Amino acid sequence: MRVALIPLAFCAILLSGCGREDPMNGTLRGNTPFALELPVGAPMMSIPEENPLTEASVALGKKLFFEERLSVPVGTSCASCHLTDHAFSDTLAQSIGSNGMTGMRNSPTLANVGYHPALFHDGGVPNLELQVLAPLHDPKEMNSDINAVALLLRDEMAYDLLSKQAYGRRLDPWVISRALASYERTLVSGWSRYDRYVNGDGSALSAQEVQGWQLFNSAALNCVACHNGFDLSDRTYQNIGTALDYGMDPGRERITLLPADQGKFKVPTLRNIALTGPYMHDGSMQTLEQVVEHFASGGLPHPNRSALMQPFTLSTEEKAALIAFLNSLTDDRSLDQVN
Repeated sequence: MRVALIPLAFCAILLSGCGREDPMNGTLRGNTPFALELPVGAPMMSIPEENPLTEASVALGKKLFFEERLSVPVGTSCASCHLTDHAFSDTLAQSIGSNGMTGMRNSPTLANVGYHPALFHDGGVPNLELQVLAPLHDPKEMNSDINAVALLLRDEMAYDLLSKQAYGRRLDPWVISRALASYERTLVSGWSRYDRYVNGDGSALSAQEVQGWQLFNSAALNCVACHNGFDLSDRTYQNIGTALDYGMDPGRERITLLPADQGKFKVPTLRNIALTGPYMHDGSMQTLEQVVEHFASGGLPHPNRSALMQPFTLSTEEKAALIAFLNSLTDDRSLDQVN
């Protein structure tokens, strides 16, 4: 789920439902609601009224998520760049898409993506329903067309049945976008040892990890200025001085066209951070040690660098404690709730 510009015509199609039959009629009314599990402390998730979570919609979404025929040529699925064993992120700095082409950015984790007010590193897409268009049509990612995908898959019994059960209509672009969004909303993170600790289990973290948590919250490091709340991200856009020249990828400026937004990227969640390297929007940092060293340095002096980027000093012991704490943010269970 990296980035591409979304064709406006497709946006109109997906928002309107193509002017076809009411998607809320037929078998959907009898469809079983999906029992979404939320961890202790998680906020309620806002689900669009026109796309409720149901057993059929998330099952269809999961089937599409792992479908390699979404790409041209066949072979690249959503799961190709969002690996289940890595909290639905990638292990490459920039993922490899159709025809062996390298994408523009690092593929972020999809953990808790259902809570995000905007998608991609630059916040260029407003909701999950529209998100699928970008990677699917990007020549460097799936190099495909959502209309062609719908025509290719709609006559298969499993897709036809699930589509009618979930949305009361045959598989089409509207259904594909809604089903994928539904599945992605079920990828909830919040079952880590850190969560058990903050919810009252004092034995869940080691003494070293508690020391790291205290450093994380300290005024000297001020990590919590941006990495706060349930998802350990305030979802603002910050320039943290990873480069002096962002000409190849201007970040948030690409969306707002404001020079003051050059080099700003969305603050990522720290959940499952031990699984989601390499780090930064371009995958330029391979290890958590490199990330900590970057923040300790205060970053490169780009004109838009955040005032929150202030250098600090850590001893070897403190650095190890901080990284130990970050490792405690890994979920003890799979993010995938769909059987």
